[in-house]
Amino acid sequence: MPSSEGPLLDASNLHRSYGRVRALRGVDICLTSGDALAVVGPNGAGKTTLLRVLAGLVRPADGVVRVVGRTLHPGNPDARRPIGFLSHQSLLYDDLTVQENLVFTARLFGLRDPAAAARRVLEECELGSRSSERPRSLSRGLLQRAALARALVHDPRVLLLDEPFTALDAAGADRLRGLLRARLTAGAAMVIVTHQLGEAWELATRVGVLANGRWALESSREGSLAEFVPRWQAASSG
Repeated sequence: MPSSEGPLLDASNLHRSYGRVRALRGVDICLTSGDALAVVGPNGAGKTTLLRVLAGLVRPADGVVRVVGRTLHPGNPDARRPIGFLSHQSLLYDDLTVQENLVFTARLFGLRDPAAAARRVLEECELGSRSSERPRSLSRGLLQRAALARALVHDPRVLLLDEPFTALDAAGADRLRGLLRARLTAGAAMVIVTHQLGEAWELATRVGVLANGRWALESSREGSLAEFVPRWQAASSG
């Protein structure tokens, strides 16, 4: 869906180091409504650090992140409200049921009807029959769906997804693609970090290859995955 409101996610010149390790070296991202950037790269390339910086969980050493026009910084917590973040960790509380986790998260985001928001996203993620279970009792695939529900409960404009297809079977991956496609059609923007680019290829409007903390390649998605792979390999070895 094209947008005239400007970028939903605009990051410029992002740098981040951990001691002597330079995790990000001047990364730029600009996504508007309906855009999905699929990010690939080897372990240690900076992919998870990039997502954490974009989510406002880690401060960049240099550079700026703007979400729906607001600059991310500790003194502006409202700038994080449009973000939905899916991490390697579920971010769910084991002592609460799935539904209680979602209601609690909805309250944190100040939604007017947290219970209704929880019911909506439980249905969207096909978790209604598991709503009274605790996260620790769920299979890995169901836990992934519950974590995604947590990221979606406040209807974010920007989704940051770290390996969203982890532990999902083929049917679950298809459901997830449909769910994310609907979000894009409704005007969201997203960044999808993945080791399996084929899982996200049809969702992506842009593709980025991250290597040594910088873009080795970042461009619009064109053609087929098979046509892109040689460019990916050349960028990674360059």
